[in-house]
Amino acid sequence: MITITLPDGSQRSFEQAPTVADVAASIGSGLAKAALGGKVDGKLVDTSYLIEQDAPLAIITAKDADGLELIRHSTAHLLAYAVKELFPDAQVTIGPVIDNGFYYDFSYKRPFTPEDLAAIEKKMTELSNKDEPVVRRVLPRDEAVAYFKGLGENYKAEIIASIPSNEDVSLYREGAFEDLCRGPHVPSTGKLKHFKLMKVAGAYWRGDSKNEMLQRIYGTAWASKDELKQYLHMLEEAEKRDHRKLARELDLFHIDEHSPGTVFWHPKGWAIWQQVEQYMRNVYRDNGYQEVKGPQLLDKGLWEKTGHWDKYRENMFTTESEKRDYALKPMNCPGHILIYKQGVRSYRDLPLRYGEFGQCHRNEPSGGLHGIMRVRAFTQDDGHIFCTEDQILSECSAFTALLQKVYADFGFTNIIYKVSTRPEQRIGSDEVWDKAEHALMESLRASGCDYVISPGDGAFYGPKIEYTLKDAIGREWQCGTIQVDFSMPERLDAEYVGEDGNRHRPVMLHRAIVGSMERFIGILIEQYAGALPAWLAPVQVAVLNITDAQAEYAQNVAQTLRNQGVRVITDLHNDKITYKIRSHATQKLPYILVVGDKEKENGNVAVRARGNQDLGVMSVDSFAKLLQDDIARKSAVPAPEQA
Repeated sequence: MITITLPDGSQRSFEQAPTVADVAASIGSGLAKAALGGKVDGKLVDTSYLIEQDAPLAIITAKDADGLELIRHSTAHLLAYAVKELFPDAQVTIGPVIDNGFYYDFSYKRPFTPEDLAAIEKKMTELSNKDEPVVRRVLPRDEAVAYFKGLGENYKAEIIASIPSNEDVSLYREGAFEDLCRGPHVPSTGKLKHFKLMKVAGAYWRGDSKNEMLQRIYGTAWASKDELKQYLHMLEEAEKRDHRKLARELDLFHIDEHSPGTVFWHPKGWAIWQQVEQYMRNVYRDNGYQEVKGPQLLDKGLWEKTGHWDKYRENMFTTESEKRDYALKPMNCPGHILIYKQGVRSYRDLPLRYGEFGQCHRNEPSGGLHGIMRVRAFTQDDGHIFCTEDQILSECSAFTALLQKVYADFGFTNIIYKVSTRPEQRIGSDEVWDKAEHALMESLRASGCDYVISPGDGAFYGPKIEYTLKDAIGREWQCGTIQVDFSMPERLDAEYVGEDGNRHRPVMLHRAIVGSMERFIGILIEQYAGALPAWLAPVQVAVLNITDAQAEYAQNVAQTLRNQGVRVITDLHNDKITYKIRSHATQKLPYILVVGDKEKENGNVAVRARGNQDLGVMSVDSFAKLLQDDIARKSAVPAPEQA
């Protein structure tokens, strides 16, 4: 008798070993139909998996995260099946699941075209409609190598040949197509309904530039038609909001081939930068941070002490002078410890909070560069708190509250909290790790934050909290972090004199709110689709005259506002006023002021707000107050798209 324990604690008994499908059928026909796989003793398996001893079982459906993983994995194989049906000479390689979808790499004599992609997707639909069973079998390694060589699938044969000879390998067949795979898979192709092929890109075999360039077909797959539709809509929105496109349209910045991975800020883009930086500078000041500034170049010996020279050397830009090796700093932490070490520190000095808008350089691969989201030169709102072990909890609680306020001011209120705990390879005693992990979790609980635990994802030197924000179209951006570090103060010999008169190591808390300034500004541009709220907008107001007769008055209005700190421009061109309004509206300005003879005579302005809103005629002072209220209010909601 085999006893199966279900997630709700109920049990079912079977005289003979059942499959996952058998158990699902015993519960109900609806579940039998919906079942995509199972989790036996925590292991994800096919519905055909035979349960030969008492075990806990969860039936996996499309509603589960594991179910979506199965769908995407199986859809990658459906893609390979379709390609082989249409292009028999193509060779299949690998096809893993990725965020929101999957890809599969192929070797073929010519590039796949958009028309090919459409044909492949159509064939996938046909194969899905056939609802062919997906069947698993196992072969000895050498037999599997011979089998795929016989099919002309040399890449598959090479993969299998790298598996130890004493291991068996599993193959999955659907219709005429059979592929190497560990599995598991959905029970039949009919479970794969909601997918779309996205694009073709190049990819080297096994990621090595010395190998053949393959063709990588990307796709997405979802559990329902609505989810697929929502995802495709999000992609459309993302394309409209692409910060690189908006940067060109709004004249914010550019990336130049003369300096790959670095940003050339134009006046309007730099105005946004200044607003973010000055805001964060005030945050530093109001929350007990002392702003510091460290040098760009630091000696190799320092990076050896921190461990970066061994572990991060390839990502560091280096130079040599007078027979000494230097590196451009990839992070600000060592510099802050060197500042901390100037003079004797007492427990009475702690917590000591440093903040720096520190420019860092990292030699990122050129293929990974992406606008200002992924660059080689960036500036961090970097902060380090030197404290005692007993101060970790209060400092982390204060930081979480501060981060929430900052994000809300920038228009982000949906935050995901993740605590990464001790990895297997780590330094420091279990007692200290217990205290640090407890402090991080307790700080989130005290702040009323629900969080998830990511076991073993902490750094070797300490646990951390990662703060991920959701933007206006549901995308997630990991920005903020606070990390507990026991290592670097030890490596660089940082100390303080305790209440007992003895020397102790401080704990170092690495914290960032916006993280990379470049990346955060890119996120802001996409969050608001370029229509930044008034307090952040590079140009807040444009003053337009109707005829030359109001030119001087328009300039006087602009100067009055400028004297109050408003970022204002004038447009005195001899164009029709409708054209001028339309032209500035496309620049997504918060306000446009129009002045004609009546406005000039009465000392007024006609006010138009973004989104084609007519706010009527008012005095210059009334408008100035309206604008200042808008700036003070900031914005918790993304501005509407330009009408």
